[in-house]
Amino acid sequence: MSPPIDFEIRRRTLLVGTAAAAVGAGFARHASAQNSNAAPVGPETTTVTLTVNDEARELTVDNRVSLLDALREHLHLTGTKKGCDHGQCGACTCTVNGERVNSCLSLAVMHDGDTVETIEGIGTPQDMDPMQAAFTENDGFQCGYCTPGQIVSARKVIEEIRAGVPSHVTGDLSAEITLTDAEIRERMSGNICRCGAYANILAAITQVAEEQA
Repeated sequence: MSPPIDFEIRRRTLLVGTAAAAVGAGFARHASAQNSNAAPVGPETTTVTLTVNDEARELTVDNRVSLLDALREHLHLTGTKKGCDHGQCGACTCTVNGERVNSCLSLAVMHDGDTVETIEGIGTPQDMDPMQAAFTENDGFQCGYCTPGQIVSARKVIEEIRAGVPSHVTGDLSAEITLTDAEIRERMSGNICRCGAYANILAAITQVAEEQA
């Protein structure tokens, strides 16, 4: 077994090492300050033009702003909700060029020239869309926070099935897809209802599908 190492730090060695570390930290802070004062690479904002609910809208946004925040904070269309802000709950669902998206995961600057539809463009209390009326009739909401995203998704679910777009539970890809409870549940699984109104939401979607058949 080797004898223990006899290690001793002298006062002069300690002072020299501490001074060197302080000088190094000073240089690092100076370099960081220089970098922070440097001109940014590229513009920080971008002007985009969107067609939102059939109306042309132009706005200048920070390049980091999500489509959700552009709708809510810049265009003041607050029907689209911010739930988890991580693309997991579906409260922010709207459509872009006819396809449903989680607007919290998409940057506004990515959608220059695109067509966006939010819950405000679907119907009004005085002139409700059939899906909105069915949600009301079947008590498909409680707190109502997730309801805009649920309605946007529900309308697209019926369209997707009738267009022959398969889902994870579609058994036969060569046959016509039928609008079953399992198909609806699977396609709506990205929209979370914290109040648990799933059975009523399913009833509302089924009602609209049967009325449109």
